[in-house]
Amino acid sequence: MQGIGSSQPVNGVSINCYDRLLRFKPVPLPGGIGGSFSMTELEGELAESWQLAADGMSCTFKLRPDATFHSGRGVTAKDVKWSLDRAVSIGGFATTQMNAGSLEKSEQFVVVDEKTFRIDFARKDKMTLPDLAVTIPFVFDSELAIKNAGDDPWAKEYLKNNIAGSGAFKVESWKPGTETIYTRFDGWKGGKLPEMRRIITRDIASPSTRRALIERGDADMSYGLPPKDFKDLLEAGKVRVVGVPVPNAIWYLALNCAVGPFTNVKLRQAVAYAMPYEKIMQAALFGRGIPMWGGPATSQTTVWPQKFPYKTDIAKAQALMKESGVAPFKTQLIFDAGSGTIAEPLCVLVQESLAPLGIDVEIQKVTGANFRGEISKKTLPMVVNRFGGWLDWADYFFYWKYHGRNSIFNIPSYQNPAMDKLIDTARFSGDPAEYERNVKAFVDMAITDVPFIPIAQPLHDVAMTQNIGGYQYWPSREPDFRYITKSL
Repeated sequence: MQGIGSSQPVNGVSINCYDRLLRFKPVPLPGGIGGSFSMTELEGELAESWQLAADGMSCTFKLRPDATFHSGRGVTAKDVKWSLDRAVSIGGFATTQMNAGSLEKSEQFVVVDEKTFRIDFARKDKMTLPDLAVTIPFVFDSELAIKNAGDDPWAKEYLKNNIAGSGAFKVESWKPGTETIYTRFDGWKGGKLPEMRRIITRDIASPSTRRALIERGDADMSYGLPPKDFKDLLEAGKVRVVGVPVPNAIWYLALNCAVGPFTNVKLRQAVAYAMPYEKIMQAALFGRGIPMWGGPATSQTTVWPQKFPYKTDIAKAQALMKESGVAPFKTQLIFDAGSGTIAEPLCVLVQESLAPLGIDVEIQKVTGANFRGEISKKTLPMVVNRFGGWLDWADYFFYWKYHGRNSIFNIPSYQNPAMDKLIDTARFSGDPAEYERNVKAFVDMAITDVPFIPIAQPLHDVAMTQNIGGYQYWPSREPDFRYITKSL
């Protein structure tokens, strides 16, 4: 269940079955409909207390003295070190996410004594402590993992199929792709003991079936319905719908900056003015999002996402197309089949909107299992996708999406050393004025170069029966059963 990558099911297991040193502080959503979180306020989970060094270059954590693993063994600083060593060494998304908070080498993680642990910082980075609160740096029962590891130093195969945690829930049974049953761990010390003693989660592929189950009351919560279903459920009023704007996230159209016709910036700007934004919001998202078009000409804030100045203006798009010197052409627009309820109608609308520019768009659906492999090639001309960064800073999003040396998430293969310098300077700046200057500058550069065309900030929607309370939203967007309540 715990591999080296990140997926929604893995994130859900991480939240409920494992502890981290720290967690984000929950904050109430308006109207008492649940909770979100504060990115800059942290609470202890395995850490009873923590103290930054006077020079700001290390942090020492005192572990809860009574924290125990599901095995019954006490949690020690050695377990924390093994777990964080694993996260920075194993590769894949786990290591990349740790690096994003300047957690890079096992030498940074120091066992002081059995219940005292220290992290030595690679540099001063505002993201280091918040990065300890995301789902990746959870703490394993290292003795149990090593005992079952064989010749695998990080017990990858064993931990894919077994829980070795100290979290509020244990896994009673797991049928991959079908059902997971959680039972409460009554020895949990990381917070208030959950009210729910047993949770059954079922993977149901059909959205219509999921909707029917929640409407009949045969399910208590439902995730991942199409936006139209959430809109209908909200308007009907029989069940509650909680929609939280996903921090640091957008739906976008990516245009390849490395190969093909979209290397021409005027052409990319033409596409940005041709986009049918309002039609997309109504016909693909059904209003379940925040518009990211029609903003000021230049960046006015460090908040991300923020509105770009583009809006639907076919005459302006056609003029820019003419300025580009690019002749009419055929191209492909790719989307992930797994997000097809939104992405497919969105692509059809884009296809229709680009025809007046002489751009003949062929839409290609790629199955979820192959989609990431396809975008990693950096050769696709146009891609519709959604991305959200877990740490809610503009420079964090741009590090993932716009930085020239970064990973798979820079889908357009956008390369701009000036952009890279602005992102790097902002990430490690301790001067608020300098930070603001750099963020506004790299957003302005993104507006001009437009490798990504922002469309909307998505809402994370959840449907719940009226007797369910305690909904808690986290960056990973998975249900946290530790807070859920159910009245009779």
